[in-house]
Amino acid sequence: MRRYICLILSFLFSVFCQGQSLDGYMAKLDLVDVSSMDTTLRIELVYATENNFLGQAVYSGMTRAWLHPDAAGKLLAAHRLLKREHPQWRFMIYDAARPMSVQRKMWALVRGTDKTNYVGNPANGGGLHNYGLAVDLTILDERGMPLPMGTPFDYFGEEAHTYDEEALLKNGLITRGEYENRRLLRRLMRKAGFRSIPYEWWHFNACTRAEARQDYPVID
Repeated sequence: MRRYICLILSFLFSVFCQGQSLDGYMAKLDLVDVSSMDTTLRIELVYATENNFLGQAVYSGMTRAWLHPDAAGKLLAAHRLLKREHPQWRFMIYDAARPMSVQRKMWALVRGTDKTNYVGNPANGGGLHNYGLAVDLTILDERGMPLPMGTPFDYFGEEAHTYDEEALLKNGLITRGEYENRRLLRRLMRKAGFRSIPYEWWHFNACTRAEARQDYPVID
């Protein structure tokens, strides 16, 4: 019952806040601007630009990476672990909390195309991004350059999969260095409490989908 009340309140609030920036909307939902907690994080929101697989910006008025406080705490813990091992390295965030209104926009762009499988259908409740409980990221080296991971962000092919990277390595689809870089990112994030997924090396969830739907409000 509490979950449905939260959904209704979230919807009413989103209607009330139409016209304001997404940054302002996210702040009023008590989500956390992660760069305000750790200024060494680099934020590159790809969906606020045209440089993404959709070919257009879908975030309007959002320049910051927002997360639910529970996920933000885990992200900062992982970042501290990274800096303990590599003091001059840091995380770069590609995407974090995503309102369901944006999810619907993304779905409308891919529906009926060969990209349908790359965007969760909002009619099915969305994914962990829509709760502020998922983050897409990579690691930057001391020069501010992304570590090679075998594919770019949002590369939807076998080379981005995580469930059998030994085979990718054996077949020459990724290098030993790329393999080790992925393992480093995954080890840090898992140690901080995140879960990885089979098809995207960059994506991490702070809890299960069932836990999100039971314990957290969706961001409309």
